[in-house]
Amino acid sequence: QLQLVESGGGLVQPGGSLRLSCAASGATADHYDIGWFRQAPGKDREAVSCLTTDGSIYYEDSAKGRFTISRDNAKSTVYLEMSRLKPEGTAVYYCAADQWGRSVQAMCEKGYSLRSWGRGTQVTVSS
Repeated sequence: QLQLVESGGGLVQPGGSLRLSCAASGATADHYDIGWFRQAPGKDREAVSCLTTDGSIYYEDSAKGRFTISRDNAKSTVYLEMSRLKPEGTAVYYCAADQWGRSVQAMCEKGYSLRSWGRGTQVTVSS
């Protein structure tokens, strides 16, 4: 079974940047579709961006133009580059994976059904 470990979170000032990493192990990671999700205090978990094995990418509106998702199959790692961060971006960020096989947008919209999840990494955007 695929195991996922997120890293790269921390405290950043508004307007700053962070790169989150999601390291996969236990299976052939490049066979999996992977997404980033986040959960802010008191709010439901929401999708940020998803990437399928065929290279299709989806961004939620809040991430468009500021975040970039990518993967390095040689390192079994998926990245989320975040720039121009806003205080409302404060949340625990999770990566999740599955052999989805359907549209990348649907993967983000139905992320709750993905079978492998990491434990998350905290991102705090504050001055």
